[in-house]
Amino acid sequence: ATFMILGDICTRACSYCAVTTGSPTGLDLQEPVRLAETVERLGLRYAVITSVNRDDLPDGGAFIFAQCVVQVRKRLPDCKVEVLIPDFCDDWAALATVMDARPDTLNHNIETVRRVFRAVRPKGDYDQSLELLARARSLVPDGVTKSGMMVGLGETWDEVIETMRDLRSVDCELLTIGQYLRPSQKHAPIARWYTPEEFEELRREGEALGFRNVAS
Repeated sequence: ATFMILGDICTRACSYCAVTTGSPTGLDLQEPVRLAETVERLGLRYAVITSVNRDDLPDGGAFIFAQCVVQVRKRLPDCKVEVLIPDFCDDWAALATVMDARPDTLNHNIETVRRVFRAVRPKGDYDQSLELLARARSLVPDGVTKSGMMVGLGETWDEVIETMRDLRSVDCELLTIGQYLRPSQKHAPIARWYTPEEFEELRREGEALGFRNVAS
Protein backbone atom coordinates (compact mmCIF):
# COMPACT_ATOMS: atom_id res chain seq x y z
CA ALA A 1 0.00 0.00 0.00
CA THR A 2 1.09 3.57 -0.65
CA PHE A 3 0.63 6.39 1.87
CA MET A 4 0.97 10.12 1.17
CA ILE A 5 2.24 12.06 4.16
CA LEU A 6 2.78 15.73 5.08
CA GLY A 7 -0.71 16.85 4.12
CA ASP A 8 -2.54 17.24 0.82
CA ILE A 9 -1.34 20.68 -0.30
CA CYS A 10 1.82 20.86 -2.41
CA THR A 11 4.12 23.87 -2.65
CA ARG A 12 4.80 23.15 -6.33
CA ALA A 13 2.60 23.16 -9.42
CA CYS A 14 3.85 20.50 -11.84
CA SER A 15 1.75 20.52 -14.99
CA TYR A 16 1.08 16.76 -14.94
CA CYS A 17 -0.12 16.49 -11.34
CA ALA A 18 -3.60 16.93 -9.84
CA VAL A 19 -2.52 17.44 -6.22
CA THR A 20 -3.71 20.80 -4.84
CA THR A 21 -1.12 23.58 -4.99
CA GLY A 22 -0.92 26.21 -2.28
CA SER A 23 0.57 27.12 1.09
CA PRO A 24 0.47 24.20 3.54
CA THR A 25 -0.19 24.94 7.19
CA GLY A 26 1.31 23.15 10.15
CA LEU A 27 3.12 19.87 10.65
CA ASP A 28 1.58 16.78 12.23
CA LEU A 29 4.28 15.26 14.43
CA GLN A 30 2.02 12.32 15.33
CA GLU A 31 1.63 11.26 11.70
CA PRO A 32 4.49 8.69 11.76
CA VAL A 33 2.91 6.88 14.74
CA ARG A 34 -0.53 6.80 13.13
CA LEU A 35 0.92 5.61 9.84
CA ALA A 36 2.80 2.81 11.60
CA GLU A 37 -0.37 1.78 13.44
CA THR A 38 -2.18 1.58 10.11
CA VAL A 39 0.58 -0.49 8.50
CA GLU A 40 0.46 -2.87 11.46
CA ARG A 41 -3.34 -3.09 11.39
CA LEU A 42 -3.26 -3.94 7.68
CA GLY A 43 -0.50 -6.48 8.19
CA LEU A 44 1.47 -5.14 5.26
CA ARG A 45 4.58 -6.79 3.93
CA TYR A 46 5.54 -3.76 1.82
CA ALA A 47 4.68 -0.11 2.44
CA VAL A 48 5.45 2.86 0.20
CA ILE A 49 5.61 6.30 1.80
CA THR A 50 5.45 9.37 -0.42
CA SER A 51 4.49 13.01 0.08
CA VAL A 52 3.59 16.34 -1.38
CA ASN A 53 6.47 18.80 -1.73
CA ARG A 54 6.86 20.82 1.46
CA ASP A 55 9.29 23.54 0.42
CA ASP A 56 7.91 25.60 3.31
CA LEU A 57 9.66 23.35 5.84
CA PRO A 58 13.38 23.82 6.63
CA ASP A 59 14.08 20.13 5.92
CA GLY A 60 11.35 19.61 3.31
CA GLY A 61 9.71 17.05 5.60
CA ALA A 62 12.74 14.74 5.86
CA PHE A 63 12.36 14.27 9.61
CA ILE A 64 8.78 13.03 9.22
CA PHE A 65 9.84 10.66 6.44
CA ALA A 66 12.57 9.22 8.66
CA GLN A 67 10.26 8.86 11.64
CA CYS A 68 7.71 7.01 9.50
CA VAL A 69 10.36 4.42 8.64
CA VAL A 70 11.46 4.15 12.27
CA GLN A 71 7.91 3.77 13.61
CA VAL A 72 6.91 1.15 11.01
CA ARG A 73 10.00 -0.89 11.88
CA LYS A 74 9.14 -0.73 15.59
CA ARG A 75 5.69 -2.22 15.02
CA LEU A 76 6.29 -4.47 12.04
CA PRO A 77 10.00 -5.29 11.68
CA ASP A 78 9.50 -7.59 8.69
CA CYS A 79 7.63 -5.01 6.61
CA LYS A 80 9.72 -3.60 3.78
CA VAL A 81 9.59 0.19 3.53
CA GLU A 82 10.06 2.20 0.35
CA VAL A 83 10.20 5.98 0.48
CA LEU A 84 9.34 8.00 -2.62
CA ILE A 85 10.85 11.37 -1.79
CA PRO A 86 10.88 14.89 -3.28
CA ASP A 87 14.20 16.57 -4.14
CA PHE A 88 14.37 18.53 -0.83
CA CYS A 89 15.63 21.54 -2.84
CA ASP A 90 19.09 19.88 -2.94
CA ASP A 91 19.37 19.94 0.86
CA TRP A 92 21.69 16.96 1.19
CA ALA A 93 21.49 17.00 5.00
CA ALA A 94 17.76 16.36 4.61
CA LEU A 95 18.49 13.42 2.32
CA ALA A 96 20.95 12.07 4.90
CA THR A 97 18.22 12.27 7.56
CA VAL A 98 16.04 9.98 5.45
CA MET A 99 18.87 7.61 4.54
CA ASP A 100 19.93 7.31 8.19
CA ALA A 101 16.56 5.64 8.84
CA ARG A 102 17.64 2.95 6.33
CA PRO A 103 14.57 2.56 4.12
CA ASP A 104 14.69 -0.67 2.11
CA THR A 105 14.23 1.29 -1.13
CA LEU A 106 14.95 4.96 -1.86
CA ASN A 107 12.77 6.11 -4.74
CA HIS A 108 12.96 9.51 -6.41
CA ASN A 109 11.19 9.97 -9.73
CA ILE A 110 13.02 11.63 -12.60
CA GLU A 111 9.49 11.95 -14.14
CA THR A 112 10.48 12.85 -17.74
CA VAL A 113 13.37 13.44 -20.12
CA ARG A 114 15.79 16.35 -19.86
CA ARG A 115 14.32 18.42 -22.73
CA VAL A 116 10.75 18.21 -21.43
CA PHE A 117 11.60 18.43 -17.74
CA ARG A 118 11.59 22.20 -17.23
CA ALA A 119 8.29 22.67 -19.08
CA VAL A 120 6.34 20.25 -16.88
CA ARG A 121 8.30 20.52 -13.63
CA PRO A 122 9.47 24.16 -13.46
CA LYS A 123 10.56 24.08 -9.82
CA GLY A 124 12.59 20.92 -10.23
CA ASP A 125 15.94 20.22 -11.87
CA TYR A 126 16.86 17.14 -13.93
CA ASP A 127 20.51 17.06 -12.86
CA GLN A 128 19.59 17.71 -9.24
CA SER A 129 17.36 14.64 -9.29
CA LEU A 130 20.21 12.56 -10.70
CA GLU A 131 22.54 13.89 -8.02
CA LEU A 132 20.03 12.97 -5.31
CA LEU A 133 20.03 9.37 -6.51
CA ALA A 134 23.82 9.35 -6.65
CA ARG A 135 24.13 10.73 -3.14
CA ALA A 136 21.59 8.24 -1.80
CA ARG A 137 23.76 5.47 -3.22
CA SER A 138 26.90 6.91 -1.63
CA LEU A 139 25.20 7.32 1.77
CA VAL A 140 23.95 3.71 1.84
CA PRO A 141 26.03 1.73 -0.68
CA ASP A 142 24.14 -1.51 -0.02
CA GLY A 143 20.72 0.15 -0.31
CA VAL A 144 18.35 0.01 -3.27
CA THR A 145 17.66 3.06 -5.42
CA LYS A 146 14.69 3.43 -7.74
CA SER A 147 13.23 5.98 -10.11
CA GLY A 148 10.21 6.38 -12.35
CA MET A 149 9.19 8.28 -15.44
CA MET A 150 6.11 8.99 -17.51
CA VAL A 151 5.93 8.78 -21.29
CA GLY A 152 3.54 10.67 -23.52
CA LEU A 153 4.64 14.19 -22.57
CA GLY A 154 6.34 14.96 -25.88
CA GLU A 155 9.60 13.06 -25.48
CA THR A 156 11.23 11.03 -28.26
CA TRP A 157 12.10 7.36 -28.02
CA ASP A 158 15.83 8.14 -28.05
CA GLU A 159 15.35 10.61 -25.19
CA VAL A 160 13.70 7.91 -23.08
CA ILE A 161 16.69 5.64 -23.67
CA GLU A 162 19.06 8.52 -22.85
CA THR A 163 17.20 9.10 -19.56
CA MET A 164 17.62 5.42 -18.74
CA ARG A 165 21.35 5.76 -19.39
CA ASP A 166 21.52 8.82 -17.13
CA LEU A 167 19.82 6.86 -14.34
CA ARG A 168 22.19 3.93 -14.77
CA SER A 169 25.14 6.37 -14.63
CA VAL A 170 24.23 7.03 -10.99
CA ASP A 171 23.69 3.30 -10.37
CA CYS A 172 19.90 3.48 -10.11
CA GLU A 173 18.78 -0.17 -9.98
CA LEU A 174 14.99 -0.16 -10.37
CA LEU A 175 12.87 1.72 -12.90
CA THR A 176 9.17 2.20 -13.55
CA ILE A 177 7.86 3.58 -16.85
CA GLY A 178 4.20 4.43 -17.27
CA GLN A 179 1.82 6.24 -19.60
CA TYR A 180 1.07 9.84 -18.65
CA LEU A 181 -2.65 10.36 -18.07
CA ARG A 182 -3.97 13.91 -18.16
CA PRO A 183 -5.80 14.73 -14.89
CA SER A 184 -7.83 17.58 -16.44
CA GLN A 185 -7.96 19.97 -19.37
CA LYS A 186 -5.82 22.38 -17.32
CA HIS A 187 -2.91 19.95 -17.27
CA ALA A 188 -0.25 19.14 -19.86
CA PRO A 189 -1.77 17.47 -22.93
CA ILE A 190 -1.01 13.88 -23.86
CA ALA A 191 1.39 13.93 -26.80
CA ARG A 192 0.91 10.25 -27.66
CA TRP A 193 -0.15 6.86 -26.36
CA TYR A 194 2.43 4.10 -26.15
CA THR A 195 1.40 0.57 -27.09
CA PRO A 196 1.89 -2.48 -24.86
CA GLU A 197 4.51 -3.65 -27.37
CA GLU A 198 6.42 -0.40 -26.98
CA PHE A 199 6.36 -0.69 -23.19
CA GLU A 200 7.71 -4.22 -23.51
CA GLU A 201 10.49 -2.97 -25.78
CA LEU A 202 11.37 -0.26 -23.24
CA ARG A 203 11.55 -2.93 -20.55
CA ARG A 204 14.01 -4.93 -22.64
CA GLU A 205 16.06 -1.82 -23.37
CA GLY A 206 16.24 -1.00 -19.67
CA GLU A 207 17.29 -4.46 -18.64
CA ALA A 208 19.94 -4.46 -21.35
CA LEU A 209 21.32 -1.26 -19.78
CA GLY A 210 21.70 -3.06 -16.46
CA PHE A 211 18.61 -2.23 -14.38
CA ARG A 212 17.83 -5.06 -11.98
CA ASN A 213 14.15 -4.69 -12.79
CA VAL A 214 12.07 -2.51 -15.11
CA ALA A 215 8.29 -2.28 -14.64
CA SER A 216 7.16 -0.77 -17.93
